[in-house]
Amino acid sequence: MNIAIPLFDGFTALDAVGPYEVLSRLPDARVSFVANAPGPKRNDKNSLALLAEVRFEDAPAPHVVVVPGGPGVRAMLEDGQLVGWIRAVHPTTVWTTSVCTGALLLGAAGVLAGLEATTHWLALERLQEFGARPAGRRVVVQGKVITAAGVSAGIDMALALAARLAGDDVAQAIQLGIEYDPEPPFNAGSPQKARPETVALVRAVATARDRRSSP
Repeated sequence: MNIAIPLFDGFTALDAVGPYEVLSRLPDARVSFVANAPGPKRNDKNSLALLAEVRFEDAPAPHVVVVPGGPGVRAMLEDGQLVGWIRAVHPTTVWTTSVCTGALLLGAAGVLAGLEATTHWLALERLQEFGARPAGRRVVVQGKVITAAGVSAGIDMALALAARLAGDDVAQAIQLGIEYDPEPPFNAGSPQKARPETVALVRAVATARDRRSSP
């Protein structure tokens, strides 16, 4: 089973690495990091790089696609190479999935039209630009398309996907193997649970980041 995770400069590390840690443990899984050109792709903090060894054209028919998000999504929406690859491979995938703002790339490829979908809460309403129906859930399954909310939700999505690919027993064994049993110290993991001042702080940081990255 070939699983492709596309990379680009400015991706969010956990969006890619979280699902990788789950899906690479599936029996007979071959997980590849793919990109427009082989080489290291740096994360959104420019402090960590993952190596993409496979070009898009050399991955024409993956069984599973997992598209991460991150600030670099903006450039990928304008560049078109990744969006074009998603559009080309989606008809023959078994599952097409995204984490965080990777959903915007699925949307740009036409994958989400008419479907419910989720993404990071700060970008949720943008899904309407692509004909999708925003759903404020952590993981949304629509046919063979699965979208996950922000960053850490990619682990939940990957476990749900693992269950569909290999059965609940295997997925539960993977969950135990990676000891995924979160007990966060704060009940602030969604805008519905967090204090208003915390939500405002996150919005302000995101706005400032977007202004810095604007031409």
